[in-house]
Amino acid sequence: MAAADPQVLALAAQVTESGEQDIPLLLLKLKGVLSSPSLGCEESKKIKQDIYDYGLTQYCLLVLRQDHSRLRGGWATAAQLAEILSHCCVGLEMKEDPEEFYEKFLPSAIDNLLVLGKRLQARFIRAIKDKEKQDFLHWFQTVTNAICWLFHGHIQLAACVLQNDCFLQLLITDDVETAIIMMSVLHNILRINSSVFLQVDKATLHSILDELVYKLSSTTNPAVGSAATKLLLVVAKLSKQLVRLLTARYKGLKGLLNKQWTGKGFDRELNQLLDMLYLEQSSGKGEMQKQHQAACIIQATWRGFQTRRRLKKLPQAVTTLQRSFRAKREQELQHLAKQKEDEALKLQMQLQRQRAMRLFHERQLALLERVHASQVNKYMEEMEDKSALTIQRFWRGYRARRIFHQQKQSLKEYKAAVIIQRTACKFLEKRRRRRPLSPWKEPKGLTDEQRLALQQKVDDYIKLHPASQMSEEMSKELHMRAQEKLAQFLLRSRLDQRAAQRRETLLAQVNTDVELLMNAPGLAETTEKDIGVFVSRSVPVATKARQSHNTMLKYTRWPWWKKLGDEFMEDDVIPDEALNTELETLFIGGRKSL
Repeated sequence: MAAADPQVLALAAQVTESGEQDIPLLLLKLKGVLSSPSLGCEESKKIKQDIYDYGLTQYCLLVLRQDHSRLRGGWATAAQLAEILSHCCVGLEMKEDPEEFYEKFLPSAIDNLLVLGKRLQARFIRAIKDKEKQDFLHWFQTVTNAICWLFHGHIQLAACVLQNDCFLQLLITDDVETAIIMMSVLHNILRINSSVFLQVDKATLHSILDELVYKLSSTTNPAVGSAATKLLLVVAKLSKQLVRLLTARYKGLKGLLNKQWTGKGFDRELNQLLDMLYLEQSSGKGEMQKQHQAACIIQATWRGFQTRRRLKKLPQAVTTLQRSFRAKREQELQHLAKQKEDEALKLQMQLQRQRAMRLFHERQLALLERVHASQVNKYMEEMEDKSALTIQRFWRGYRARRIFHQQKQSLKEYKAAVIIQRTACKFLEKRRRRRPLSPWKEPKGLTDEQRLALQQKVDDYIKLHPASQMSEEMSKELHMRAQEKLAQFLLRSRLDQRAAQRRETLLAQVNTDVELLMNAPGLAETTEKDIGVFVSRSVPVATKARQSHNTMLKYTRWPWWKKLGDEFMEDDVIPDEALNTELETLFIGGRKSL
């Protein structure tokens, strides 16, 4: 294997070590490598192979996908890289892994170039300054030339270009300069690979032809008209099928070409296209005439058959018409007779109502003549009451009948539901009775093997989880300690109760002394009896004894459920609640009495 070109190796090393912003400017050096005057045909192929093997063409492809307005060199660098990419791909023959190159890399390169051309076209249309417009147009021309050069070297890319959506978007534009350039690209495609127009799908073919015819009809620019006419002529020369498509799809094309584009400087191509269209139309007219004659014969035969069949059915149709006419006339006569009967009945009812009213008034006058003047008001009130009752009775009957008719349907549905439910219940009951009862089966007992297995599981569990055991000496010692602690608790509680009782007694004595002092008379009014109350405590002691006795009697009369929990209390000890209750009722600061 021959050694790689040193320039390619050095450039690949620089690209690998450089930053992202410097790569586009480094890739521009490939132009000098490819255009070296000392290179021959074989050496050029070898350099292109080295450039592809070291990934420099892939770098160019990646750079074309970026936003070139932020790169160094801008759109000029992008246009030059597009030209370099096309030159690197043309003349390159891949022997190792050709599928990757021909089916993935080249279509991707076409897509990127078309996207770049679309961006340049958009910026050219938006540009305002003349210098800026000229630059964008020049770069757009460079990119389109790169595309033409690429599918010139690889003919299979022509179909890829035509079926690309970006190509159709570039072609469908109102700008004159870019439209002419794109039509020249299309002309190169048809010149290089004329059969590609028959390989694309119908939607793409129709879109391209629609755009060409639209440009002929919407503009008066001779350059656009000449390019579109030449393209249509090339398309018409490809096959008669396309000529037939032009005449059938665009029926006003011949008149448009004659009226608008005659004498514009491209009459030779225009006349050739018109001759082909007229020739196809004349041959089509003969075939159309034959088809017209055949259609006339078929129509005449069909109409004669329909007429004969209609004549055969004419008597039956007349009979049907007469029958329907007589039935309609009979319905009209019945309707008129019914109307007359209704009017006569209405008139009769009106006469009867008037006669009844007249008789009623006559009877009322006769009765008024007989009734005394003092009884007239009473009679009128009775008549009004009877009339009101009659009206109410008729109204209630009418309302009841209307409600009944309204509820009749719901009542019918309710009865139907009841019948269905009753039938279903009977059916289920019969089915339940017919169903045989399943015999009772005793539960299966355990076999000897199952018992042994369960016993083994129990023994294993006991071995893994042994229960904590206590000796008899330890149990007795624990019982003795519990008894000692219980006795200590009971003794301490009894002492606490006696101390609380003593405190309550002292508090009662203090309250009694306070009450006596508060109720004592002044010194000027004091007697020996009053002094004796303070000297002797017999009255408070007697009162206290009496209250304690009463409390003890009450406690002994309590039911058993009130004495639960008092097993360890002595018989002469009174509960705290009872003592507190009795003492509070006797001595509350000397202000409450028995």
